[in-house]
Amino acid sequence: MLYALEARLTILRQPPSPASDPNALALSALGWVLGEPDRAERLLALTGLTPDALRAGLQDQAVLRAVIEFLCAHEPDLVAAASALGVEPADLAATKERLAE
Repeated sequence: MLYALEARLTILRQPPSPASDPNALALSALGWVLGEPDRAERLLALTGLTPDALRAGLQDQAVLRAVIEFLCAHEPDLVAAASALGVEPADLAATKERLAE
């Protein structure tokens, strides 16, 4: 009977970490930034991006690096974003280097 029970067990696997794909993590971070109007306005002001440039640059590595740099420049935002995204702040910050140049 024990053998029959073991034959039906399924190995549960953890879903891939959001930190494993730097583009996806940077886009998630951008979504977090844009979720708060004041923070979104600060992103645009400090990066020099316009809403149109931001939309057009969603696949642009330089734009995604600018989002991560924005978060790294203000530790409370970096920590809050990392917490919301389920990653360590250091992993979120390291995303900048992991994005293709």
